[in-house]
Amino acid sequence: MSASAVFVLDLKGKVLICRNYKGDVDMSEIDHFFTLLMQQEEEGLLRPVMSHGSVHFLWIKHSNLYLVATTNKNSNASLVYAFLYKLVEVFTEYFKELEEESIQDNFVVVYELLDELMDFGFPQTTDSKILQEYITQQGNKLEVAKTKVPTTVTNAVSWRSEGIKYKKNEVFIDVIESINVLVNANGSVMSSDIVGSIKLKTMLSGMPELRLGLNDRMVFALTGRDKGKSVAMEDVKFHQCVRLSRFESDRTISFIPPDGESELMSYRINTHVKPLIWIESVIEKFSHSRVEIMVKAKGQFKKQSVANNVEIRVPVPSDADSPKFKTSTGHAKYVPEKNLVVWSIKSFPGGKEFLMRAHFCLPSVENDELEGRPPITVKFEIPYFTVSGIQVRYMKIIEKSGYQALPWVRYITQSGDYQLRTNS
Repeated sequence: MSASAVFVLDLKGKVLICRNYKGDVDMSEIDHFFTLLMQQEEEGLLRPVMSHGSVHFLWIKHSNLYLVATTNKNSNASLVYAFLYKLVEVFTEYFKELEEESIQDNFVVVYELLDELMDFGFPQTTDSKILQEYITQQGNKLEVAKTKVPTTVTNAVSWRSEGIKYKKNEVFIDVIESINVLVNANGSVMSSDIVGSIKLKTMLSGMPELRLGLNDRMVFALTGRDKGKSVAMEDVKFHQCVRLSRFESDRTISFIPPDGESELMSYRINTHVKPLIWIESVIEKFSHSRVEIMVKAKGQFKKQSVANNVEIRVPVPSDADSPKFKTSTGHAKYVPEKNLVVWSIKSFPGGKEFLMRAHFCLPSVENDELEGRPPITVKFEIPYFTVSGIQVRYMKIIEKSGYQALPWVRYITQSGDYQLRTNS
């Protein structure tokens, strides 16, 4: 079972809009939600599910709104939460920003969407591209558009419309990996993992079927060729277009793609990652006079690769002033509102070392408050490279008209949560 009703509330607990799907929960029960929320906030024990008698409230907060689903059954909580987050995604697609004002300005469209997104408590059409075909924001077009409901709503392929045509048939595949690294002050890697996604930009006519092959370790294990450069993926999540039964049997990713941009899959690789940009820092603080900072950055990736738009953010004391910088490449600037020195390097080749020195004056009266030492953070992007070694082995495009299509593949590695702690 799923949700009985869905409510959108403001920060004071006032109902802005609601939709009763099943009629088995009294709509006045929502009055108890905000009281329970305040009680739990005071106790410091906020829970994602709250109950009043036999009624359960499942809720999320977005911007200055609360989205709440009610039920009196033992519902599938993960399904309800997935729906609430999808609701946020669809509203954001329509109104750009989802907040109290955008709900008040678009009551009619919100009601239309709530009607289409869920039926008798079960999620229905949740793809915003398909919804935008027959629920538009212009009131006068709304009636005209509704006379013909797209076949996608009743179709097995609800994420793609029929009759799409392109002069040039192409599909662009982006394999994007973000590296999360935490290095302690002694230079040891405390934690590291890779979060990846495969994104598509599809410009294909008709109803093509695509087959994508990756060098995933599971493929090699099934075929008995577990010797190549294979990658063990975890937490794999697919777009609804992927045929999961086919993937389970032979690890082929087979699908009819949505038109335009979409995320085909996401994954995580829990492995020891060598930091691609290594930072060594020496921060010397001379009380009542100055602070000297020396930062050395080294590219620990292949020499033929280049990291673009590198930003190294070094924390400085909040009472520092009169900055002076010297860099072997790029430029450094002081950002006083964030207590940071930002060292920007447009192009950082692999195997190279660069140096930055900074000098700050300190006030003669020492600050009594003991300041923490935030870590150094690094931002970067390395094209034509994936740290895990994942590769698209093939992409087959099959369409009944038999046209030729070009698949383009691009690999990008970028920084995620990339932190290096410094000595106090």
